[in-house]
Amino acid sequence: MELLKNKIRDTARISEDRIIQVDNFLNHQLDISLFNEIGKEFKRRFADKEITKIITIETSGIAIACITAQYFDNIPVVFAKKHAGLNMNPDVYEAKVFSYTKNQEYTIKVSKAFLSANDKVLIIDDFLASGSALLGLVSLVNQSGAEIGGVGIVIEKTFQGGRKVVEEKGVQIESLAMIDALKDGQVFFK
Repeated sequence: MELLKNKIRDTARISEDRIIQVDNFLNHQLDISLFNEIGKEFKRRFADKEITKIITIETSGIAIACITAQYFDNIPVVFAKKHAGLNMNPDVYEAKVFSYTKNQEYTIKVSKAFLSANDKVLIIDDFLASGSALLGLVSLVNQSGAEIGGVGIVIEKTFQGGRKVVEEKGVQIESLAMIDALKDGQVFFK
């Protein structure tokens, strides 16, 4: 997706040749026009799939998933919570995930009331790096008995190997911008 790649080239900041900061348009301040194009592109890439729900993980995936849901006839969006409050149903699916950027493990949770064996799920997330968050979401969907229709990723850092762990599960994965390297403050796309 050239629009996304151009936005990354023009505005992303690189730290330590391993972290790409896109908080000015993707995960702190949000570029809604860009998100609309992202949603349309995910719909195009998964047009042949019957999707009844989108699942993501808090926090950065929520806005992308919600805008994408509009292009799938406004289907519900479910997000896995990292911090369950007292108001959350205690009957949940759970999975452990490790956050690369926060260097911390979380237990993510989704209420069993929101995922069932009747669902056909599209997983949406902002980044794919090592694949830990994605495997956690796959686990939640599998626990529910729902079918995974595919995985949509906005930015994939191919050099961190996350794609392989998901493809081994036989799931279609579509990344809109694939980064092969971050070097000397520059982004190198696949």
